[in-house]
Amino acid sequence: MRMTFETLKVLNIFLENLDEPQYGLEITKATGVQAGTLYPILMRLETNKWLSSDWEDIDPVKEGRRARRYYTITDLGRREALKAQRELFQSKLGVIHV
Repeated sequence: MRMTFETLKVLNIFLENLDEPQYGLEITKATGVQAGTLYPILMRLETNKWLSSDWEDIDPVKEGRRARRYYTITDLGRREALKAQRELFQSKLGVIHV
């Protein structure tokens, strides 16, 4: 999988909060990665089984907002993200393939 700096920034949020599901706006605020870049990253990570996701179960009228899609890092994602971080630090390139 192509590993960009933005992808690593997103994965780092999950590695820092292993047991806490994250949602898009929260990730954007923490990383600075904008939605147009973030959601394709999340989709790619989920397709590759590095993340899983679920919609929260709320009443949008009662909460006054739409339901959020929460993402959680998988065991595979954790292992591969740590591997990618190590490889990036050892590499002089800004893009690596995992």
